[in-house]
Amino acid sequence: MTPPTLTMTMTTAAETGTGGVLLWVVLPYVSLAVFVLGHVWRYRYDKFGWTTRSSQLYENRLLRIGSPLFHFGILVVLVGHVVGLLIPKSWTEAAGVGEDAYHVVAVALGTVAGVCTLGGAAILVYRRRTVGPVFSATTRNDKAMYLSLVVTIGLGLAATVAANIVGGGYDYRETISLWFRSIFAFQPEPDRMTGAPVLFQLHAVSALLLFAFWPFTRLVHMLTAPVGYLTRPYIVYRSRDTRLGARAPRRGWERVG
Repeated sequence: MTPPTLTMTMTTAAETGTGGVLLWVVLPYVSLAVFVLGHVWRYRYDKFGWTTRSSQLYENRLLRIGSPLFHFGILVVLVGHVVGLLIPKSWTEAAGVGEDAYHVVAVALGTVAGVCTLGGAAILVYRRRTVGPVFSATTRNDKAMYLSLVVTIGLGLAATVAANIVGGGYDYRETISLWFRSIFAFQPEPDRMTGAPVLFQLHAVSALLLFAFWPFTRLVHMLTAPVGYLTRPYIVYRSRDTRLGARAPRRGWERVG
């Protein structure tokens, strides 16, 4: 006798098609597994490489503009995705947030955050390409990471603008959010994604590929918190002798004390 869950999955797969199952069932689980196991491997075997490889010493003017802009935007984008994908629509309505109010706030904040993130990323990429020492310190891995990141952010911003500003609006919480939560419930519903707009589908695929690539890039620093600073011992600084360098040293022994 076939288990009910397996029967439901086989029926959904038959209705969705092989391509839909590969994109919206297989790829998410592969990406999630690589994301988790890749970070475990990286932490165990490449602790010294677990760093941002900061290039602040090479150039600081553009970095002071691009980095805060990018990090502010990506933080708001992350919070927006957590609320939109993980919190059911019924919960926000029970909290007194109607669909119209949620839609206006989500589109406004999402658009502003997307522009900030993309603008900050553009400044950082321009900096890496035009500043000689920074460009010399940029690896092929960094270039691939920046390309993947910019494509994912750009597709997300384009999907938001096309569907909710140019178009008549699209309620992703009725489709994409349900698919996303079904993955973590181990009851995937790929049919939720097959009817989504193409830009949203491309954004989801690019995000899954980015998460699979994530553990092998400098992006691992986003999962690091400087907890050690709270317990590490103080660093003792001693001042130099003010007389050093003020006069030429004499030959031979010099009396002290």
